[in-house]
Amino acid sequence: MNKTIELSPASDPAWFKHWFDSSFYHQLYANRDEKEAAGFIDELLANLQPSQNASMLDLGCGTGRHARYLASNGFNVTGIDLAASSIRSAQKYENGSLQFYRHDMRLPFGRNCYNIVFNFFTSFGYFKTSEEDHQVVGNIAAALKPGGMLVMDYINSAWSEKRSVPSETKEIDGIIYHITRHSDEKHFFKKITIEDIQPGEPFEYTEQVAKFSLTDFDKMFSLHGLELQQVSGDYNLGSYDAEKSPRLILLAKKK
Repeated sequence: MNKTIELSPASDPAWFKHWFDSSFYHQLYANRDEKEAAGFIDELLANLQPSQNASMLDLGCGTGRHARYLASNGFNVTGIDLAASSIRSAQKYENGSLQFYRHDMRLPFGRNCYNIVFNFFTSFGYFKTSEEDHQVVGNIAAALKPGGMLVMDYINSAWSEKRSVPSETKEIDGIIYHITRHSDEKHFFKKITIEDIQPGEPFEYTEQVAKFSLTDFDKMFSLHGLELQQVSGDYNLGSYDAEKSPRLILLAKKK
């Protein structure tokens, strides 16, 4: 994959193309728990037992925190993300076993290349159509080697809906973020209004993520030759409970 070419579909107005590439997004979500992320990966590696020369893909890698930790464990890791600013930041850490590329996951990213594809932190479910969701899952299946594994880390919709905070305000380095949340039958929405320190009207973005259930994923995976192997409900890979688990963590194998 070329590191500079624009690979996303032409004239795509999708909200995530702009929001995930903005400085406000990186500021709002800067304080993610690195220790929790490393612990989660340790649990996954102990469970999956990959060979030392395993090839891995971090799909929707952001600035590469998960990919860097995987590479530090001795694996060959590629990270891809649509946000140019995130990839520029991640590429500072490249080495012989760690590479980052700007790429749209709706477009193919290899065939029979990877032993494991990771999709962390709900980096899926943002698209307008089910066809786009299926494009991504199909691309994952194509990119996996036979017998390869997908690890999908997604929100647990039922748990999230019950615990959603309707509104909150955060101030970070002098910038005010007003956040409101709502949902409909199929999606969660998070509206973020930003009072910039510069003159002018506040900026506004609305995040959107699909309310996929375990059944939805099972059906989607099956259509693309992926067989669900394990379902967990938290970052310690504890058992999954649709009402009580904070996460929906899926391990699926390419047939």
